[in-house]
Amino acid sequence: MTTTLTADTPAAPPRAGARQWLGLAVLLLPVTLMTADLGVLWLATPYLSADLRPSSAQLLWITDIYGFLTAATLVIMGTLGDRLGRRRLLMAGSAGFLLASLLAAYAPNAGTLIAARALLGVAGAAVLPSTLALISHMFADARQRATAIAMWVTALSVGIAIGPVVGGVLLASWWWGSVFLMGLPVMLIALVTAPVLLPEYRDPKPGRLDPASVVLFLFAVLPLVYGVKSLAAHGPTVEAAAAFALGTVFTVLFVRRQKRLATPLLDLRLFGNRAFTGALLTMLVGMTALNGVEYLVPQYLQSVAGLSPLDAGLWLLPAAATLIAGSQLTPFATRRVRPAYVLAGGLLVSLVGYAVIALASGVAVAALGLAVITFGAAPISVLGTTLAVGAAPPEKAGAAAATGQTAYDLGLALGIAVTGSVAVAVYRTGIPADAPAAAHESLGAALSLTDEGLLDRAREAFTTALHTASALSAAFALVTAVVVLALLRGVPRT
Repeated sequence: MTTTLTADTPAAPPRAGARQWLGLAVLLLPVTLMTADLGVLWLATPYLSADLRPSSAQLLWITDIYGFLTAATLVIMGTLGDRLGRRRLLMAGSAGFLLASLLAAYAPNAGTLIAARALLGVAGAAVLPSTLALISHMFADARQRATAIAMWVTALSVGIAIGPVVGGVLLASWWWGSVFLMGLPVMLIALVTAPVLLPEYRDPKPGRLDPASVVLFLFAVLPLVYGVKSLAAHGPTVEAAAAFALGTVFTVLFVRRQKRLATPLLDLRLFGNRAFTGALLTMLVGMTALNGVEYLVPQYLQSVAGLSPLDAGLWLLPAAATLIAGSQLTPFATRRVRPAYVLAGGLLVSLVGYAVIALASGVAVAALGLAVITFGAAPISVLGTTLAVGAAPPEKAGAAAATGQTAYDLGLALGIAVTGSVAVAVYRTGIPADAPAAAHESLGAALSLTDEGLLDRAREAFTTALHTASALSAAFALVTAVVVLALLRGVPRT
């Protein structure tokens, strides 16, 4: 069925029934799959490298291009969903994800795998904002919507938790391509059940889609995302600076055009809402703090502590469990406490976790610290998403969800770029100047050397880098807590 807005709005929003909750279960399937896919790829990288023999540049693109294109096309896909229909876009994205997964699983060379990963990124960008926008429409009651979004975030967490474990099991018995095939039954279930359980919804007055805005947005976001990733990989370079400059120019052109259009691709009036802007800033800076440490801890567990990928994944399960617990507790907390205080409190809890990792070492310390961090970070995902989607009118929920997800994804990328770059710089200061180039490149490269004394120095240097990155993330968390209290103090309880 297709729903349109009417002039007669009921005094109290209708509460969702069994059909809506079953529909939510369908929406959570692809969300779980997409985060699980990220974890299994890291484990599969050594195996596909041995088989396909990609160059170092190709290997970087295999891992990066998914997030690169997802971040660049999220807002476009969210707006398309508002115009064409969110269920229709969800099904198209699910079908595209299924076909691209098949292509990735049986890729005969690195170029084909890069192309498949690019298609997966675009398909993922179609699915994610569609799921959130449909949740916003299906759950009109604010409390039920908050619970549904918390379950959406929980699905992300479950994917993160099961990805390394499932990947380890598959790689122990099958070839590297098998990790891409686990999504086939999930997407098939979504495609079969979506027409039955999910409503169709679109903006009743979408206006004309402006092709120039689409082009300007791509040329604004793609260079910025590329600049962030280049900064993470190589530090400050002319190439990264040029990418940021180009992206900034096209961002200005994009904003100017949106202000002139009657039906813009991105409604800039959303940013005039303090709840919406505060939610975006919270997700951007909060995820910057989180992902830098989240990126370094698995490397510490494997390269410094010497754990296998599967054992490292098991040690990371407590962090996934606390993220799930925090996601489920957040809606209950916001019924009694204003969102600003829930977010600020969560950030201060995360600060304690960052301090644990910054001040001590060891496998248990790293696992405990990360578990505390993710528990405190859970409200960022749940409340940030809830506030961003709730600040928009129903017909613009897709664009609002996509903009929030873009801020979230850019925060993840910045976490690696900013915190990761600081960690690399600290690591290199701990390596003797006369050491082989491999030792200066990374700890992973240093492990190929045979000098035990140098290896010990490299492990110590990486541990110091992790301590420093955690301290920096603690500062980010503190600053974000202050910003949250300033921008969101007036937002009422849900």
